[in-house]
Order: sequence, then structure tokens, then C-alpha cells
Amino acid sequence: QVQLVESGGGSVQPGGSLRLSCSASEYTYSVGWFRQAPGKEREGVARILGGNSYYVNSVKGRYTISRDQSRNMVYLQMNSLKPDDTGVYYCAADSDVPRGYETTSWRYWGQGTQVTVS
Repeated sequence: QVQLVESGGGSVQPGGSLRLSCSASEYTYSVGWFRQAPGKEREGVARILGGNSYYVNSVKGRYTISRDQSRNMVYLQMNSLKPDDTGVYYCAADSDVPRGYETTSWRYWGQGTQVTVS
């Protein structure tokens, strides 16, 4: 069982930046960041598969996902934040390659960290 712990959330003004961290109990090939706004479904925003990173269009150019394999850490640098970026951000992981951002396809989940842009 892989344990995931997110940190780094908070409140920021539009245009500001935050860096989220996901600490994993062990290495997994796939790690993704998801967010869930109030009243909305959880959606994927970025994922890293091995050393390759991918982004959804709404965050491309503003978010950067990276990993430090030696520390089993994955980061999400978020710049130029907008109010629409508000939500609970979750880290997810899988030893395999999940089907895109389908939440049921990702095996392990963290507890989430709140990001508020206003």
C-alpha cells in the first residue's frame, strides 16, 4: 500500500504562485495531480509517467509537475493562479500507467490539500 501525503496548499491572490508537494512512501511510475472544486467532479490537471510530464490545456504553461526520485517526492509548481484554480488538490499514484485522468484508474490517493485563489 503506497501512502501519499500532500502539502503546500493555501490562499493566494490571482496571479500568485504556490508549490504543492506530494510525499510518497515508495516510488511509483505514475503520479498525477487532480483537483476538485466545490460542487464539481474531480479532474486531472497534470501527471508524470516515469520522466515524462503531461498537462491538461487549462494549466499548460502555468503548472509544472516534477519529481525527485531520490526522495519519492512529486511537486506541482503553480504560477499565474486564477480563481478557477481553486479546489482541493489531490496527489494520486499507480505502479502501472492509468487510463489518462480517469479517477477510478488510479490506485492510490492522498488526503488532499486546499488551494484558494481569491
